[in-house]
Amino acid sequence: MDNLTQIVRAEIARQYKSVRQFAFAVNIPLSTINSALHNGIGGSSYDTVVHICKTLGIQSVSYDSAHYLTEDALRLLEQYSRLDNYGRHTISSVMQVEYERCTELTRPRAKRGSAEVSSVNVSAPEDKKN
Repeated sequence: MDNLTQIVRAEIARQYKSVRQFAFAVNIPLSTINSALHNGIGGSSYDTVVHICKTLGIQSVSYDSAHYLTEDALRLLEQYSRLDNYGRHTISSVMQVEYERCTELTRPRAKRGSAEVSSVNVSAPEDKKN
């Protein structure tokens, strides 16, 4: 399944109670929405894709790229761009730890009692003016 279709599925699930409710809200036939979700959004008409994305708050990073951003992701990027080097380093460190946790790429974790524990040691770069 392509990236955009995955994002659309996730946003419909997050913002609406059902695909049927979303189809009604955007005034697109349920069969069209189901077909797009089953076969991939890319096979739908341009107008349908634009309408679906606009309704869900999904924006393309570039027209020749398969990368799309939700409103939440755009907000995070804007906030990140305003951080100093220390803040960017902190976010990068936390992001790496969370990515590894979510993708299960980390080594077996040490257990303390019944809770799993993971730790990371990172050094912050010297804070320089951007």
